[in-house]
Amino acid sequence: MIRSMTGYGRAEAAGPRLVLAVECKSVNHRHLDIALKLPRAMTSLEPDARRLIQSAIQRGRIDVSVSLLPVEGGSLNPLAVNLAQAREYVEVARRLADETNLVGGATVAWLLEQPGVITREAEPALTPEEAWPLLERALTQALGELAARRETEGEALRRDLLGLHAALGVQVDLIAERAPLAVARRAARLRERIQSLLGETVVDEARLATEVAVWAEKTDIAEELARLRAHLDQLALLLREGGMVGRTLDFLIQEMNREVNTVGSKADDLEISQTVIAAKSALEKLREQAQNIE
Repeated sequence: MIRSMTGYGRAEAAGPRLVLAVECKSVNHRHLDIALKLPRAMTSLEPDARRLIQSAIQRGRIDVSVSLLPVEGGSLNPLAVNLAQAREYVEVARRLADETNLVGGATVAWLLEQPGVITREAEPALTPEEAWPLLERALTQALGELAARRETEGEALRRDLLGLHAALGVQVDLIAERAPLAVARRAARLRERIQSLLGETVVDEARLATEVAVWAEKTDIAEELARLRAHLDQLALLLREGGMVGRTLDFLIQEMNREVNTVGSKADDLEISQTVIAAKSALEKLREQAQNIE
């Protein structure tokens, strides 16, 4: 199975007092690049979370965001009373009443209205024993969904690559068919040029044959075509077997592009040159698609 590097996954895990939500998004990258965002109360679990991600994803840029929510009717951030500050308010109110001879003192309702007496904790108090089972469960499910979507897209990429593989094979076959005709055409052109230079002088057929042989050797593309066909076979094998083939495909396409460029530089034939352009276009599309594969 071939997997794309693009995908998305989300999952939740609920505990007695909180719900933990995990969202995973991945895009293309040459290596594995993990961006993990945890609530402050769970930062101690980052190494374990990273190991879990690394066991599921081998390549790509993956952004993982974890958030905490209270269960229905509950609160992760309980209210707290600042007793010291409340006592200060009471003391100030009592002193003010004594100094001004006013009747009455501070009441609970009045105290609750004063700033700083009632606060809400900024971060929930969580222990690793409470948080890790929820994080492990939600992260595993989200990564599973991410991997499933990457596999679905990977299958679509595999079909596209097989189509491009077939198109490139057609171009290679056209070049191979044209190559002998190109040699004969070059020999005829060479004979015409020599004859036009010599005029009425009789052409030395042995010397002409030697020149044609030298020219044919310099422009021979048989080895390049043989390597191209071997690379095409290897490409088909990789697409059939699947797995972590992204880097191998990238290297293989570079080698194929090198061979096609050599054919283009050697070939002294218009039709071969046009076919080389078509082959390079197919290779560029192959390269773009292969860069999406894990």
